[in-house]
Amino acid sequence: MDHLRANGFRVKPIPVEDTGTIRRKYGIPDALGGCHTAVIDGYAIEGHVPAREIKRLLAERPKAKGLAVPGMPAGSPGMDQGPHRQPYDVLIVHDNGRHSVYSSYRN
Repeated sequence: MDHLRANGFRVKPIPVEDTGTIRRKYGIPDALGGCHTAVIDGYAIEGHVPAREIKRLLAERPKAKGLAVPGMPAGSPGMDQGPHRQPYDVLIVHDNGRHSVYSSYRN
């Protein structure tokens, strides 16, 4: 959440027992699940998605359910672990439920 706040987003945490319920409500497949789900302007943001990609999504306004970073890759926003970084993809979940790579982070 600090990453989002530092990039100009207002964040209102709402604790829930099962993030899967929210994820499914907004059309994000369980297989793409992360540790938390956000909603902004009707789009679901699943996991540790960089603010840059959220801003791009909001600027482009594609027909999509939202963005997801499955799991918790080291080096993604909020998962800083010193110099250790894992490559990861930000996925876009299309309206038909399929997903594709929206952006890749390799270092």
